[in-house]
Amino acid sequence: MESTVRVELAAEYPVSAEQRNRFETDGFIHLPGVLSHEVLAHFTPLINAVVEEYGRSQPDLAERNTYGQAFLQIGQLWRRDEHIAPLCLAPRLGRIAADLMGVEGTRMYHDQALFKEPGGGFTPWHADQHYWPLGNDNTITAWIPLQDTPVEMGPLSFCRGSHRIHTHRDLSISDESEQRIGRTLKDYPVVETAFELGDVSFHRGWVFHRAGPNNTDRMRGVMTIIMMEDGIRKRSVRPSHVNEAANFLPGVGEGEVVATHLNPVIFSHRA
Repeated sequence: MESTVRVELAAEYPVSAEQRNRFETDGFIHLPGVLSHEVLAHFTPLINAVVEEYGRSQPDLAERNTYGQAFLQIGQLWRRDEHIAPLCLAPRLGRIAADLMGVEGTRMYHDQALFKEPGGGFTPWHADQHYWPLGNDNTITAWIPLQDTPVEMGPLSFCRGSHRIHTHRDLSISDESEQRIGRTLKDYPVVETAFELGDVSFHRGWVFHRAGPNNTDRMRGVMTIIMMEDGIRKRSVRPSHVNEAANFLPGVGEGEVVATHLNPVIFSHRA
């Protein structure tokens, strides 16, 4: 890895008090210029190669359900390719996450590449933490577009303040979640903006969000890194959490602190 890339991934991106307050109020924030074009040019071909290989095994777009038409989804790239891992474990991103959440440190939960194909469908309203067997709300996703992402390409839309809504948290991403959550959010402001290359958004696990279809002839590539508070404990409340815990929290008992080899520390203020 080039030294300039390594240096940037370790460098601080200062988060202001105003940005922290906005994140606390809204449940998300869109930050400009978090990653340089040089860094993204280094990692994008590596991520593309993994996704392209995975995509060859998938059915044609028209043959998939709503979830399948929303994106090509592949996880744990940090373990699949050691050359991608430095991005997923970047202290720069982990520190932003810790500072926004107001915690001492962050650990990896898992990563995902989410590629919305040309003509790909919408991503229904959902909250990520529905899927996660974790004991508190200090979870966050960094959403990293790998190209300029205009609205017609399907960037994330966030419902401002929706991390405080407790209804419909039991819904998996589906046509039902799109309809039922959408009706619940009618009185809340929805924010949808274009992303320039290098912008990164961060959103809490319980904030409701969706993405429109990709109405362009280009692939919408996105890398996501899901982080959690260092010291968080396991808590399973749904049958689906059993498999999720086995995949990402191996050997962690109910109520125990999460600190496995799959959950390395990304950043710590204690260091």
